[in-house]
Amino acid sequence: MHYQASVDQWRTTIMQHLPELSKPQATVVALWSLGMVLARSCALTAVSAVVAAGEGRQENTRRQRLCEWYSEAPDKRGAPRQALQVEPCVAPLLGWIVSWWQGTPLALAWDATTLGV
Repeated sequence: MHYQASVDQWRTTIMQHLPELSKPQATVVALWSLGMVLARSCALTAVSAVVAAGEGRQENTRRQRLCEWYSEAPDKRGAPRQALQVEPCVAPLLGWIVSWWQGTPLALAWDATTLGV
């Protein structure tokens, strides 16, 4: 399957499970998650390199888009940029993860230390 078709298909799946996300937000989630799988890493440099290669774009361009994902709205480029509201996504994401789980009981932990809560 072509790379962009894979991103589009994965974005559609993400939007079904996380309807709180806008299409651009779901696209970045798709790029991040697919990039992590393909790079076998969650490092920004590794993921941006894989995503850039898949899209045939400059690595720095992809790196900026991925980096802006977790930046606050004032730190993003362009007027229409906004910060992601994480709270409405937690329950649907957790539900999606748990729906795949089969077998023994699952212990879940959530680390919010970087959120300053």
